[in-house]
Amino acid sequence: MVLSHGVSGSDESIHSTFASRYVRSSLPRFRMPENSIPKEAAYQIINDELMLDGNPRLNLASFVTTWMEPECDKLIQASVNKNYVDMDEYPVTTELQNRCVNMIAHLFNAPLGDSETAVGVGTVGSSEAIMLAGLAFKRRWQNKMKAAGKPCDKPNIVTGANVQVCWEKFARYFEVELKEVKLSDGYYVMDPAKAVDMVDENTICVAAILGSTLNGEFEDVKLLNDLLTQKNAETGWDTPIHVDAASGGFIAPFLYPELEWDFRLPLVKSINVSGHKYGLVYAGIGWCIWRTKEDLPEELIFHINYLGADQPTFTLNFSKGSSQVIAQYYQLIRLGFEGYKNIMENCQENAMVLKRGLEKTGRFNIVSKDNGVPLVAFSLKDSSRHNEFEISDFLRRFGWIVPAYTMPPDAQHVTVLRVVIREDFSRTLAERLVLDVEKVLHELDALPARVALNGDALAAAASEREMEKQREVISLWKRAVLSKKKTNGVC
Repeated sequence: MVLSHGVSGSDESIHSTFASRYVRSSLPRFRMPENSIPKEAAYQIINDELMLDGNPRLNLASFVTTWMEPECDKLIQASVNKNYVDMDEYPVTTELQNRCVNMIAHLFNAPLGDSETAVGVGTVGSSEAIMLAGLAFKRRWQNKMKAAGKPCDKPNIVTGANVQVCWEKFARYFEVELKEVKLSDGYYVMDPAKAVDMVDENTICVAAILGSTLNGEFEDVKLLNDLLTQKNAETGWDTPIHVDAASGGFIAPFLYPELEWDFRLPLVKSINVSGHKYGLVYAGIGWCIWRTKEDLPEELIFHINYLGADQPTFTLNFSKGSSQVIAQYYQLIRLGFEGYKNIMENCQENAMVLKRGLEKTGRFNIVSKDNGVPLVAFSLKDSSRHNEFEISDFLRRFGWIVPAYTMPPDAQHVTVLRVVIREDFSRTLAERLVLDVEKVLHELDALPARVALNGDALAAAASEREMEKQREVISLWKRAVLSKKKTNGVC
């Protein structure tokens, strides 16, 4: 869905210098043109506009993979016309998906016997995976409450205020109360003890985040499991855990194999992971894995036969491309455990290079942790003259997209910048970014100090150009800081 903002009544036209040899009149923007145009012209018109997009490699806001090997690009192109849902027509693609599910389940230490196959599904991303996991928990809880003769109209989920917005979507779309553990200054993930205190008979699950999008930190799933086990024993409940491992699921097994966060913990009933993040696949693939068949209620699975054979399906989407499933299988067999481990170690090392470079400036506090997702979240030690939003804005002139945002309640007074370290972010780029941050700091130091938020006049500037720059930056900062909306993790 595309929302159009600030469009006037006139239908402004688009045209291309190069395509003008084919197109002698401008094309309408919001209506289908009356006549056809040559394929070369259509390509050139679109290509011209796309040049104005940002460079994905320099988009340091995104966790999503922006580079794959040419051999995998060929497989993606060769399979782009396959509809994944047509399992009878494309049985090999279905088999590859099942192999991926089982590989990931074993990676997460699912309790599978020698002849058992894993229970899981490929999704468009972690958002769909979370919706499916949430629906399974909700139906399981409803069945239990109905069997006990109790009302089942007020389900809730307990999680931290640092969750990604897809959790809010699930709660709103499927009528589940979202009970959030507030953050605190210096502690930017869910406190397991506070979370367990919020659990009641209507809690369908507690959601833990393995890799917060705010600062990359892993939540303590082991402590959560132990505290919740104790509460379940005291109350007679059987409240389970879901692990949102969208970012950390393809990191922890390779960098922190001894960390207990997965199906080794008995209360963890399902896990989602984004194949298009550190699974190293382009955007459009996620996975949801369940501990056992009993944890996915059978009534949620649909069986269809109008594509040629009986096909079980549990997805929110129906038709979708096969390319990303094939790409995920390519990465799993191409890299193997050794390859993933090497890549994650390299990302972690490059994150340390960036961190040390920022620390040497003496201007920043590092908010991220060393033992989490390879990213660097940092904030200014002194923001009395200029702030993080201004740094983010100025870095765009060098091509860098570095997001600035405020933390969720009750740490909304903290503003941070965040750089995600992906496979294609080299050590050279990390060093280059530090140099550009230093340039930005020097430029900002030369500008007049930012005025107080309640002031009507800007501080005197050396020129009208500098004054206009100040107005734009301050306007952006006001909108971000004064907004009362919750800050969600950005992917």
